[in-house]
Amino acid sequence: MVKLNKFPIGIFDSGVGGTSIWKEINALLPLENTIYLSDSKNAPYGDKSKHAIINLAIKNTEFLLKQNCKIIVVACNTATTNAIKVLRENYDVPFIGIEPAIKPAALQTKTNTIGILATEGTLNSELFEKTSSSINQKIIRKEIIGKGLVELIEKGKLYSDEMTKLLSSYIKPLIKADVDCLVLGCTHYPYLIPQIRKLVGDRMQIIDSGEAVAKQTKAILKKHQLINNTKENSTHQFYINKDRKVLQMLISNTNNKVEIIEESF
Repeated sequence: MVKLNKFPIGIFDSGVGGTSIWKEINALLPLENTIYLSDSKNAPYGDKSKHAIINLAIKNTEFLLKQNCKIIVVACNTATTNAIKVLRENYDVPFIGIEPAIKPAALQTKTNTIGILATEGTLNSELFEKTSSSINQKIIRKEIIGKGLVELIEKGKLYSDEMTKLLSSYIKPLIKADVDCLVLGCTHYPYLIPQIRKLVGDRMQIIDSGEAVAKQTKAILKKHQLINNTKENSTHQFYINKDRKVLQMLISNTNNKVEIIEESF
């Protein structure tokens, strides 16, 4: 019988943003091998139809399964909220999803007003609506579609004037609305935390799902007895179907040995 423990964790996103999730998983599970798929050619997913998102998620899943991934992390809020149900129905491998952490925000808010910065595809999804309806209805939700943010991040324009201006236009209405908890509903957005912090100071708690996803990944690996306990150096492969420069920049500060592969998929 083939031992699956050494097989890699598969992770996919609409682009390079899911590397924020990869970093959390790698920090918690340093012995695990990983394969990351960056579908930057088709980023962002947030403005695509549900049908198109499902098809892209299936394509990404099948690519990772061909690489013998033992578990797949859908490191994309839009793909999770629109496609994970279909993926779980059609494939035997365990899937870990990610969606905006509005439940923790609802529990922590003191002003009863939370902000959610996410893509249109996430905010309009059935899963997001279901999760939203489960929180205290006295909580006011200020939902902001972060149109254009993913594209700028994918171009490496994290600290550009264009990014500062666009981000400010989304955050200032939240400040005026007395939001004290800001939920980042896209895995690209944690890379914007330094700029967001400059805009909001200490008046808002910024919440993203990265650590929770890493913990859930560990829990599911344990449940299925898939934890890799070997002491061999872990391997990390990153596949991207566009220029690698931005991806390289985002993972350059890792201590791990990584391999970036440009490939058409």
